[in-house]
Amino acid sequence: MITAVDTNILLDFFTADPQFGPTSIQLLQDAASAGCLIVCDVVFAEISSSFQSSQTASAALNQLGVHFDALGEEAAHLAGHTFLQYRKTGGPRTRVVADFLIGAHALIQSERLLTRDRGYYRTYFPSLAIL
Repeated sequence: MITAVDTNILLDFFTADPQFGPTSIQLLQDAASAGCLIVCDVVFAEISSSFQSSQTASAALNQLGVHFDALGEEAAHLAGHTFLQYRKTGGPRTRVVADFLIGAHALIQSERLLTRDRGYYRTYFPSLAIL
Protein backbone atom coordinates (compact mmCIF):
# COMPACT_ATOMS: atom_id res chain seq x y z
CA MET A 1 0.00 0.00 0.00
CA ILE A 2 1.47 3.35 -1.05
CA THR A 3 0.34 6.37 0.96
CA ALA A 4 1.06 9.92 -0.16
CA VAL A 5 1.44 12.25 2.82
CA ASP A 6 0.20 15.84 2.78
CA THR A 7 2.14 18.77 4.18
CA ASN A 8 -0.17 19.37 7.14
CA ILE A 9 0.42 15.89 8.57
CA LEU A 10 4.20 16.26 8.40
CA LEU A 11 4.15 19.76 9.86
CA ASP A 12 1.99 18.46 12.72
CA PHE A 13 4.79 16.01 13.44
CA PHE A 14 7.78 18.29 12.86
CA THR A 15 6.31 21.18 14.89
CA ALA A 16 4.88 18.93 17.63
CA ASP A 17 1.49 20.54 17.12
CA PRO A 18 -0.38 20.13 20.43
CA GLN A 19 -3.80 19.84 18.80
CA PHE A 20 -3.15 17.67 15.74
CA GLY A 21 0.32 16.21 16.40
CA PRO A 22 -0.64 13.08 18.36
CA THR A 23 -3.28 12.03 15.83
CA SER A 24 -1.00 12.77 12.87
CA ILE A 25 1.80 10.73 14.45
CA GLN A 26 -0.53 7.77 14.97
CA LEU A 27 -1.84 8.02 11.39
CA LEU A 28 1.72 8.16 10.04
CA GLN A 29 2.64 5.06 12.03
CA ASP A 30 -0.47 3.21 10.85
CA ALA A 31 0.15 4.14 7.22
CA ALA A 32 3.83 3.17 7.47
CA SER A 33 2.90 -0.23 8.87
CA ALA A 34 0.62 -0.77 5.86
CA GLY A 35 3.29 0.05 3.27
CA CYS A 36 5.33 2.84 1.72
CA LEU A 37 5.01 6.57 2.53
CA ILE A 38 5.78 9.13 -0.17
CA VAL A 39 5.76 12.90 -0.69
CA CYS A 40 5.80 14.84 -3.94
CA ASP A 41 7.92 17.86 -4.79
CA VAL A 42 5.22 20.27 -3.62
CA VAL A 43 5.04 18.75 -0.13
CA PHE A 44 8.84 18.66 0.07
CA ALA A 45 8.96 22.35 -0.85
CA GLU A 46 6.28 23.23 1.69
CA ILE A 47 7.99 21.45 4.60
CA SER A 48 11.45 22.68 3.62
CA SER A 49 10.94 25.99 5.37
CA SER A 50 11.12 24.06 8.65
CA PHE A 51 14.70 22.91 7.91
CA GLN A 52 18.08 24.56 7.36
CA SER A 53 18.86 22.61 4.18
CA SER A 54 17.38 20.14 1.74
CA GLN A 55 19.70 17.49 3.17
CA THR A 56 18.28 18.07 6.66
CA ALA A 57 14.72 17.89 5.31
CA SER A 58 15.54 14.69 3.41
CA ALA A 59 17.13 13.16 6.49
CA ALA A 60 14.07 14.00 8.61
CA LEU A 61 11.76 12.41 6.05
CA ASN A 62 13.99 9.35 5.73
CA GLN A 63 13.95 8.94 9.51
CA LEU A 64 10.15 8.76 9.27
CA GLY A 65 10.36 6.30 6.39
CA VAL A 66 8.95 8.84 3.93
CA HIS A 67 10.36 8.75 0.38
CA PHE A 68 10.53 11.55 -2.17
CA ASP A 69 8.49 10.76 -5.30
CA ALA A 70 8.53 13.52 -7.91
CA LEU A 71 5.33 14.56 -9.62
CA GLY A 72 5.05 12.67 -12.89
CA GLU A 73 3.78 13.92 -16.23
CA GLU A 74 0.38 12.21 -15.94
CA ALA A 75 -0.22 13.65 -12.46
CA ALA A 76 0.84 17.14 -13.61
CA HIS A 77 -1.60 16.88 -16.53
CA LEU A 78 -4.41 15.79 -14.20
CA ALA A 79 -3.63 18.70 -11.86
CA GLY A 80 -3.92 21.14 -14.74
CA HIS A 81 -7.25 19.73 -15.92
CA THR A 82 -8.65 19.62 -12.39
CA PHE A 83 -7.60 23.24 -11.94
CA LEU A 84 -9.43 24.08 -15.19
CA GLN A 85 -12.62 22.53 -13.77
CA TYR A 86 -12.12 24.57 -10.59
CA ARG A 87 -11.85 27.78 -12.65
CA LYS A 88 -14.93 26.88 -14.75
CA THR A 89 -16.98 26.48 -11.57
CA GLY A 90 -16.00 29.92 -10.33
CA GLY A 91 -12.79 29.21 -8.44
CA PRO A 92 -11.11 32.59 -7.95
CA ARG A 93 -7.43 31.62 -8.06
CA THR A 94 -5.66 32.14 -11.36
CA ARG A 95 -2.60 29.95 -10.74
CA VAL A 96 -2.51 26.22 -10.09
CA VAL A 97 -2.88 25.75 -6.36
CA ALA A 98 -0.43 23.38 -4.67
CA ASP A 99 -3.28 21.16 -3.47
CA PHE A 100 -4.20 20.31 -7.07
CA LEU A 101 -0.66 19.03 -7.61
CA ILE A 102 -0.65 17.12 -4.30
CA GLY A 103 -4.07 15.57 -5.00
CA ALA A 104 -3.19 14.55 -8.55
CA HIS A 105 0.12 13.07 -7.39
CA ALA A 106 -1.68 11.03 -4.73
CA LEU A 107 -4.34 9.82 -7.16
CA ILE A 108 -1.94 8.81 -9.92
CA GLN A 109 1.21 7.79 -8.03
CA SER A 110 -0.12 6.28 -4.81
CA GLU A 111 -3.13 4.45 -3.49
CA ARG A 112 -4.32 6.98 -0.91
CA LEU A 113 -3.61 10.35 0.69
CA LEU A 114 -3.01 11.05 4.36
CA THR A 115 -4.26 14.59 5.03
CA ARG A 116 -6.38 16.79 7.28
CA ASP A 117 -7.92 18.62 4.28
CA ARG A 118 -10.53 16.02 3.39
CA GLY A 119 -13.27 18.33 2.12
CA TYR A 120 -11.14 20.00 -0.51
CA TYR A 121 -9.69 16.76 -1.88
CA ARG A 122 -13.09 15.05 -1.81
CA THR A 123 -14.52 17.85 -3.93
CA TYR A 124 -11.83 17.89 -6.62
CA PHE A 125 -10.54 14.30 -6.43
CA PRO A 126 -13.64 12.26 -5.53
CA SER A 127 -12.08 8.89 -6.40
CA LEU A 128 -9.01 9.51 -4.20
CA ALA A 129 -8.91 7.37 -1.06
CA ILE A 130 -8.31 9.66 1.90
CA LEU A 131 -7.11 8.83 5.39
